[in-house]
Amino acid sequence: MARARVQLSASEARRVALAAQGLHRDRPAAQRDVRLFRRALRDIGVVQLDFVNVLMPAHFMMIWSRLGAYDRQYFEDFLYQSGEFTEQWAHEASIVPTSDWPLLGHRRRRFEPWKNSPLNQLDDLDAYLCAVLDRVRQDGAVTSNDLPPVKGPARKPGDWHRSIPRWALEFHFGRGNLAVRRRLPNFQRIYDLPERIIDERHRGTAVPKAAAQRELLRQAASRLGVATLNDLADFYRIAPREARPRVMELVAEGTLSEVAIEGWQEQAYLAADACVPRAITGATLLSPFDPLAWFRPRAKRLFNFDYRIEIYVPAAKRRWGYYVLPFLVGENLVARVDLKADRQNRELLVRSAHLESGADPERVVAALSTELAELSSWLGLDRVCIADGATLGELFRQGRD
Repeated sequence: MARARVQLSASEARRVALAAQGLHRDRPAAQRDVRLFRRALRDIGVVQLDFVNVLMPAHFMMIWSRLGAYDRQYFEDFLYQSGEFTEQWAHEASIVPTSDWPLLGHRRRRFEPWKNSPLNQLDDLDAYLCAVLDRVRQDGAVTSNDLPPVKGPARKPGDWHRSIPRWALEFHFGRGNLAVRRRLPNFQRIYDLPERIIDERHRGTAVPKAAAQRELLRQAASRLGVATLNDLADFYRIAPREARPRVMELVAEGTLSEVAIEGWQEQAYLAADACVPRAITGATLLSPFDPLAWFRPRAKRLFNFDYRIEIYVPAAKRRWGYYVLPFLVGENLVARVDLKADRQNRELLVRSAHLESGADPERVVAALSTELAELSSWLGLDRVCIADGATLGELFRQGRD
């Protein structure tokens, strides 16, 4: 940004946020260029993993939003074989640059089993965990199915249905004793020793907690463009009370500047590398876990978009649908669309669609029709089918009634 800004309009703030996430660019024509994958991954910063496959796993949708149709197998090969990216607990379980490995070391050191983990009820827990690591050292990479079954406590309602070996592998992953080599087609993790996956220059670097948090917050600011303290803290799930002094340090060094945003009640911070595009011209569906939408208060503040995922809401109580994606046109979130890939019948199902207040119905219908047709083709589906044989315009009117 050419000069320090002390205030931004609501429109400028939206454009800054979109540019920070790489959503100001037109989709490229190339599909097999690792430079585009690298750029998209670094624009996103933290790619939250989610394998709900109603449409497609959400992290693959994030790449679609920025690149359009791409070769998914080629992308996965790059993701897990380049050495440039790795899975870590960051926002949630996420893909991050491998260079973030030392920045997340303080989090790995304090990782503990979840309260409902059956590991906590094993009498010989330490011996079992050591045996699992020994198996990997001796035999190489494993999945949870490669380890012998272990009888654990009886499951209670609400318990996660995971085997004891899987709990053990995930504990070692959380502690950094194991890393993820890649995923099987069924999305199962293949675990291996970090020294076989993560470059020594990252594994051998120790970063004190305060310095690590400051750098993570700097990266969050760059990926958000403009944000409040809570927005910045949420990106890597840092407690706001711990984030505050680090943010003040970033302000003092000029990495962040305080800025007033039209309509925002909280203090906002503008990243030094932020830019304000003159206009945003594209259109795309977004993953429910895209950084543009994952922190609901920020989505509300930026776009006046009150977003909620209703997968776990009883059907009768759902307002929007089961798997609803925001639809971005220009600089605004203009609609939300409940989608399902019916792979058996080779159809992309549009189960419901709702137009946001103030959106131009004709413009949204035209843009969404194009997006759905392209998405359907990329998913290998033959057609787009709208609920009850309606048109998109009729579906929007139904959603308004």
